[in-house]
Amino acid sequence: MFDPVPAAKVLRGVRRDRVVVSGLPAAIAPRTSAEGAAVQYALAELAGAVPPVGFKIGATGKRMQVYLGIDAPIAGFMRAEDVYRGHAELRFADFIKPGVECEVAVRLARDLPPGPCSLEQALAAVGDFFAGIEIVENRYGDLKALGTPTLVADQMYHCAAVIGDRHGLDWRALDIGALRGRISLEDGTTDEGVTTDLLGHPLAGLAWLVGSAEAAAFGGLKAGQVVMLGSVTPPVWLSGPAMVTVAFPPLPPVTVRLR
Repeated sequence: MFDPVPAAKVLRGVRRDRVVVSGLPAAIAPRTSAEGAAVQYALAELAGAVPPVGFKIGATGKRMQVYLGIDAPIAGFMRAEDVYRGHAELRFADFIKPGVECEVAVRLARDLPPGPCSLEQALAAVGDFFAGIEIVENRYGDLKALGTPTLVADQMYHCAAVIGDRHGLDWRALDIGALRGRISLEDGTTDEGVTTDLLGHPLAGLAWLVGSAEAAAFGGLKAGQVVMLGSVTPPVWLSGPAMVTVAFPPLPPVTVRLR
């Protein structure tokens, strides 16, 4: 029987020692997405993040899937201490090859038990909808050598996130399936994308997550948790300190400064 703890301890050490991982020893590496999800849960236990404050979903957009060379989303848990509201001030030196992503996110108003989930069920469970920034780390060597199950185990590049705070907008009156998002840096770097690119509709990612091996490993999704729904652009990799803004008008923008 597969034991997820040894792999989780190695991945925990990668974060602690700030090193790059190209693959896990064959004797402990997960071989399937379900085993990868089991390692991720064990990693969350080691980090004191069970239950997690929420989840990130990666590779929900076509551009991201092409960029990463994968054809399906991957999800990862988020720790409460890594999620900020509205704005964050972080140290660039605390990250391994950091990047930033242009995302939308939700906060759940009700539980979603693991298993098949329709877009309508996902929509009914959402309480808040807002813009977000995910801070990711390229802490990997050769992705082919790493393998998708280990990418699942290691939270799919996740490091931190900035989410929008509650706002007065009636987001249900918006066409959230066709919002245009823009990520901009103070050096003039910009990119744009549309939420339609996120599996056709941003909440399709939430429905996918509910039925995923990752959600099953954590016993489903809980009211109050935050879910990052994916980036409408490829990551913008940073070479040094930066001020980053993500906006999906008319939603309030979110910002992060890496000093």
